[in-house]
Amino acid sequence: MTPLISWLDRIAGKSPGQKPDWLAEQQAASKKYNPQQFIGDTWFVAFDTELTGLDFRKDSIISIGAVRLRGTGILPGKTFYHLVKPESELKRESVVVHEITHSDLEKADELADAMQAFVEFIGNAVLIGHFVHIDLNFVNRALKKLYGCSLQNRSIDTSTLHDWLYENDSNFARHHRGMTTKTDLFSLAKKYGIANEKSHNAFYDAYLTAQLFQRFAHFLPQAGVRTIKDLLQIARP
Repeated sequence: MTPLISWLDRIAGKSPGQKPDWLAEQQAASKKYNPQQFIGDTWFVAFDTELTGLDFRKDSIISIGAVRLRGTGILPGKTFYHLVKPESELKRESVVVHEITHSDLEKADELADAMQAFVEFIGNAVLIGHFVHIDLNFVNRALKKLYGCSLQNRSIDTSTLHDWLYENDSNFARHHRGMTTKTDLFSLAKKYGIANEKSHNAFYDAYLTAQLFQRFAHFLPQAGVRTIKDLLQIARP
């Protein structure tokens, strides 16, 4: 009997367990980086996901948003936003949060198509997220399900970066008149003067995250953080 090849394997153009060329090439490129490269010369991608819930073993992605940066410069023309057909139940309580409904997802991308588009968009950039481990867990779970592998991109967390700056750079704390007790994305955006008109939209939240990174990166040189190696040491999730 001929082994059953899944529908996802068919549309991805691969045999079960085999990574497609676009993913293999992206992973190989992501493993190569110059740790002494200056932050200002580095490609970053700030990204965010919206989900059916926070349990990455049971819930799933319904949207991904991202924006590319060169150093601390946001590139408005280099953005990404895809709705994704969920692979788990779309819960009523999550719809209240992200306001994405069943009808919105009728023409959404299949998970395999969304993952390919996202991986090709990020390339070998360093990823930026707020509580980024949550988003990475869901993206990596999807990639493992489809192709048996995870992202190789390096990543930093704006929450971790914020805490390090407050604890180690007196100029940062003094300039912003103390640390906020709330560390969610929207509270920090408000604290650091970033307009916040809409929340829980993956692209908008990715853009907020990119702006937070801009605010924090301003203080890095005077704190002795100039290279990617320096940044990863203090802001890795």
